[in-house]
Amino acid sequence: MRHFARRLKVTDNINTDYVISGRYKFKIQDPKELARHIFEDIDPAFAARVKKGDVLVAGENFGCGSSREQAPQSLKQAGFQAVVAKSFARIFYRNAFNIGLLLVECNTDFIDDGNELELDIEKSKLKNVSKGLILDIKPLPPVMKKLLEDGGVVEHFKKYGGFNFE
Repeated sequence: MRHFARRLKVTDNINTDYVISGRYKFKIQDPKELARHIFEDIDPAFAARVKKGDVLVAGENFGCGSSREQAPQSLKQAGFQAVVAKSFARIFYRNAFNIGLLLVECNTDFIDDGNELELDIEKSKLKNVSKGLILDIKPLPPVMKKLLEDGGVVEHFKKYGGFNFE
């Protein structure tokens, strides 16, 4: 699985309220509409810069805070194909894979906003094309790879009528 993308970067400890503000939780139900408000409290123009296939890059503890499922849904609907961070909050990690959003763990210190990235999940490598650097990524567990291939938990259950990770 190879991905080429322009990268947008945020900092450490980005909580789910920064991804999508809680004021929209009950107000907006349409995931596409929610996606127009990602990171609004940090940078009101952020969502407008996202292009389909982009990679969001963050520091440590991305997705901390509440268990708000709208956070990974909004990122996926905005067009992000993956989120690359040093580490993820546990509930965000699970929610993202449940909906088929790829999360990748690696050192993001050598990635700047706007760098072009090439992600190779099979080889566990992330190439910063802009800088000519190749970074090791934490290999994905086979279960998570399968969920991604199937489009998330719901699609996996539709396909197999339950869990099937063979």
